[in-house]
Amino acid sequence: MDTTLKDPLVGQVLDGRYRVDGRIAVGGMATVYRAVDTRLDRVLALKVMHPTLAADASFVERFIREAKSVARLAHPNVVGVFDQGTDGPYVYLAMEYIAGCTLRDVLRERGALRPRAALDILEPVLAALGAAHRAGFVHRDMKPENVLIGDDGRVKVADFGLVRAVDSVTNTTGTVLGTVSYLAPEQIEQGTADTRVDVYASGVVLYEMLTGAKPHSGDSPAQVLFQHLNEDVPPPSAAVPGLAYELDDVVATATARNPDLRPYDAVALLARLREARLALTDEQLDAVPPLARASEHDAHDNSEDRTSVIPRAARSVQVPLPTAQRDGGPDHDGPHGQHGQHAPHGQAGDGARDGLNRTSVLRTPPAPAGAPAARPATLTERLRDRLSARRGMTAAVAAVLLLLGVGAGVWYINSGQFTTVPAVLAKTEKEARDRLDDAGLGVRKVKSAYSDTDKRGTVVATDPGVGDRIRHNGKVTLTVSLGPRTAKVPDLKGTPLAEAREKLEDVGLGAGMVTKAFSQDVPKGSVVRSDPKAGTVRRAGSAVALVVSKGSPVEVPDLTGESEGDAREELDELGLKVRIAPERVHSEEDKGTVVEQSVEEGKVLAKGDTVTLTLSKGPEMIEVPDVEGMKVGEAKDELESAGFDVHEDRGLLGIFGDTVKDQSVDPGDKAPKGSTISITIR
Repeated sequence: MDTTLKDPLVGQVLDGRYRVDGRIAVGGMATVYRAVDTRLDRVLALKVMHPTLAADASFVERFIREAKSVARLAHPNVVGVFDQGTDGPYVYLAMEYIAGCTLRDVLRERGALRPRAALDILEPVLAALGAAHRAGFVHRDMKPENVLIGDDGRVKVADFGLVRAVDSVTNTTGTVLGTVSYLAPEQIEQGTADTRVDVYASGVVLYEMLTGAKPHSGDSPAQVLFQHLNEDVPPPSAAVPGLAYELDDVVATATARNPDLRPYDAVALLARLREARLALTDEQLDAVPPLARASEHDAHDNSEDRTSVIPRAARSVQVPLPTAQRDGGPDHDGPHGQHGQHAPHGQAGDGARDGLNRTSVLRTPPAPAGAPAARPATLTERLRDRLSARRGMTAAVAAVLLLLGVGAGVWYINSGQFTTVPAVLAKTEKEARDRLDDAGLGVRKVKSAYSDTDKRGTVVATDPGVGDRIRHNGKVTLTVSLGPRTAKVPDLKGTPLAEAREKLEDVGLGAGMVTKAFSQDVPKGSVVRSDPKAGTVRRAGSAVALVVSKGSPVEVPDLTGESEGDAREELDELGLKVRIAPERVHSEEDKGTVVEQSVEEGKVLAKGDTVTLTLSKGPEMIEVPDVEGMKVGEAKDELESAGFDVHEDRGLLGIFGDTVKDQSVDPGDKAPKGSTISITIR
């Protein structure tokens, strides 16, 4: 049964321009698609932020920051960004499409790399990081997954904006953000990140390429972080005996726990790396590490192998000189023989130059002087000697044949009957079967397993493992990826939030962002809808955004001036709760009426929400001062200072007067604060 997931974006056209043809990879924050720019008719990669995260301004800001940062880096080893935009709930980057694989794919299939291959990859990586550093950018998440190797051998660095995180174990406390295996100590301890954190991560990547393993490991991220803080990265030669000291020195310098001891930026590290490379011989550059898998280093054609795109410089083979030239040869008796002296030019010297073409002659030394002459052998003696010589030759031949037979038997028992499992990881089942068949091996059985990182239908493991010895005609068990484990989003409408979280966990999903909205038919606190919607199939562990009901919407009326009883009755009818503030305030409103409300008129609340009402205790009563007999200006100042408004009553007789003859409220009586006092002027 085909369980391929249908991606809703595949086949769609984003922003009226980018036609999405297929999904390349899924991360915790974004999905990368292969797309076609219909305006320019070119293939590109489209990175689309998950809609559930697009509502978070910080994520969107970081996403757009990647586009702006990389767009300013015009470098051949940086994945280019062409465009950035939004289309409804989708925020996207249009980027350069690289046909090939990642360095992680290479390490997964090859194991450790020869120093030459490791340096061939790291040099363009450092060139890209160096360009970023000199432009004022820091990558902060340098790791093999972000190194792309094209089918044409080009090496490019991707993801300058940290738009990822959920699929790999990360630390996101404060400003620390990156994969724990490559975090510099200062990122972990202080949350700081300058150019030297990329230098540190590059040193870890070099260590991993040279040894086939990460320098620090543990059962939990916390253990790895502890090792970064308290233990130096070990020299690669500890895992690869015989590895050049110069490579140990580069790794140690780049991964110094004290950032002040590292090269300042990737440009400085690149200079150190090239200096070290010049000091290495071809034998040191092409040394095969113990953890390298055979497929990288054997002699068969790898033209169809997707990781063979790593450029490898041609190797020069140093042919040893023939024995006659290197050690003096059979024509020289050594320093004590008759030919031990060097011949002068033009004599023995010419013969020495032709030493490859001369034949050694074994001469019998002459008999000592005075020795008796040997008598001629008789016919019988000569025949006997010939028979003896033949028997000796036959015995010698038999001994040689016996030794060859025993040697062949020992070789067959120890090695001859064995071969190695070829590299079949990341291959389709058919490709894996063909490779095993070419190696004289068969398939015992095929198992299936879910994988978050391997494409569905490709081989994720073998038993015996790749590179392990196996008898000729033996059989290998293949484990083929089913793709990521999936789960169907349950129907959560009307379910209380806590119960909805449990239901998601039961099916292997998690609750993501929770937002609230009004709903006429869903009770307050229960789920209105989910994103993605119910019935959608998602990878296990994915987050599902939930919208929770705030209840039915209610528009708050103006209650100012109403009595407490009338206000309560009106709010009760709307389904709102009433709270009376414990303190009353003086106001112009009548005592016991509403003077303030916690939610102003026209605002929308949900049924069941509470409105707090503040009641009036009437106006504040103030004693009226005596202003009779005062000049008009003085009287007004006195009354206004006391909190009253003033009205002048001049009449016909007071038009030209300037003295207060009477006031509307007798001096010493009390009047409401803010009320008006009339003064009569004569």
